[in-house]
Amino acid sequence: MNTQTRVVIATVLSLLVFIGYDYFFMPKPKHLVDQNRTVQTTVKDSKTISETTSSAIEKSVTPTQKSQTADKKLTNVIATVETSNATIEFDALGRISQVYLKDKQYRNEEGKELKLFNSPKIPKPLEIRFSDPKLNELAFKTPYTVSVSKLNIGKDKPEEIVFTQNLNGLIVEKRVKIYPDHHYDITVKLSDSKPYFISPGYRPDLRIDSYTVHGVMVEEADGTLTIIDDGDAKGTEAFRKARIAVAFDRYYATAFYDFEKGMDVVINKDAEDNPILFIKEEGSETTLHGYIGPKEYKILQSIHPELTKIIEFGWFTFIAAPMFKVLMWLHSFIPNWGWTIVALTVLIRILLYPLTYKGMVSMHKLKELAPKIKEIQQKYKGDPQKMNMHMMELYKKHKANPLGGCLPMLLQIPVFFAIYRVLLNAIELKGAEWILWIHDLSVMDPYYVLPILMGASMWLHQMVTPNNFTDPMQEKIFKWLPVIFTFFFVTFPAGLVLYWLTNNIFSIAQQLVINKMLEKHKKAE
Repeated sequence: MNTQTRVVIATVLSLLVFIGYDYFFMPKPKHLVDQNRTVQTTVKDSKTISETTSSAIEKSVTPTQKSQTADKKLTNVIATVETSNATIEFDALGRISQVYLKDKQYRNEEGKELKLFNSPKIPKPLEIRFSDPKLNELAFKTPYTVSVSKLNIGKDKPEEIVFTQNLNGLIVEKRVKIYPDHHYDITVKLSDSKPYFISPGYRPDLRIDSYTVHGVMVEEADGTLTIIDDGDAKGTEAFRKARIAVAFDRYYATAFYDFEKGMDVVINKDAEDNPILFIKEEGSETTLHGYIGPKEYKILQSIHPELTKIIEFGWFTFIAAPMFKVLMWLHSFIPNWGWTIVALTVLIRILLYPLTYKGMVSMHKLKELAPKIKEIQQKYKGDPQKMNMHMMELYKKHKANPLGGCLPMLLQIPVFFAIYRVLLNAIELKGAEWILWIHDLSVMDPYYVLPILMGASMWLHQMVTPNNFTDPMQEKIFKWLPVIFTFFFVTFPAGLVLYWLTNNIFSIAQQLVINKMLEKHKKAE
């Protein structure tokens, strides 16, 4: 097996392993945990919070089953806030119990408004837990009063809603100023200073799938991003002066942020080792900024440019983030997201064309040398050292680079991984139509048309691409790759399949043009 073949096989196998791992082995959500469990503390390391704070969290328990049954009315909705694109419900414990998204692109398959929270997971956004266990137990049994039960927010200015709780003389006041774009300011005032923890809530669980991670992310004071996936939380960890603390799923997030003073963030875990966020507070008054809603770039950018860090693309963020910005820029000129993806693909092909051209020329040269390569392999099959020496002399004599044809493919791997993450995580594609039967680029093609066309285009690309296979078995394996890729791509979002199909079509066009150029050049000789 020559060097080029080994590189090609390694590249293809890497791609298949990446796709296969993402599809079959990414962590799946486990069964719902009993929401009445006590928060646990198990780990002590360099980032671990102090013993005093750890003990405080451990004692900050939720109500027992008995008390929760008796006080079930505390989960009833006592206030509803309407914005132009959301309905926010608050329960009798002064928490955000539910958020309904009104925009058409966020509606479910039945056309109903989406709910961000579909499980009894706790904590809820704006939930307070006191360090004093007796005070904490009383807090979970005492309802809040509210300044107004219904509040309508226009498109221009925020409105404030106030929740008040009397804990045997300790007055707790939550003043929540809500803005039209899902972000809010929360000010907590205590009549007497008591240490407590407030949470942005357990992550939204609207879109649960095996494509992307779910969990929490913290931007530390130095700008470092720490992500803890569901199932990977190890115990109580703390981050001083953190800038962002967000719990997220594929498309939605609930977050606290403070870019001036920072926050003392505590990450705990539930019974399934899923991370849970808290902000530690000790004074009699504190103000935090929060956001709850879709991870939509324009919304986050308008609130604060730093919040766009909530949109995270995994390993290839350094490529995916700028690529996503280019995608957004193209969409400012092309209103249809499907054609925007096509335009991005064309742009990538143009940028990579010089290297693609060199690679295709190298493959043509290697194809012409294939008989001589096979002759050398047969002649020196018992002496690998001599075989390699004569093959290198052959390459040098004809100015052929055995790796030249692999370079474009190698460059495609990080680009593909990056675009893979962009198109999976971009909520902008949710509900976005392309043409005819494609009504949502974020979900699979319901009629499998795009995956089949993608597989056919991959096969056609193989037919027009010169190769120098000297082993019939290797050639047969490569001929089956379009079928294998079609199988993997069947359940992928239509936007991602559209990218790969467009990439194949332009690869075929480039290959045909270069083939003709080389044929003319050969005849001229």
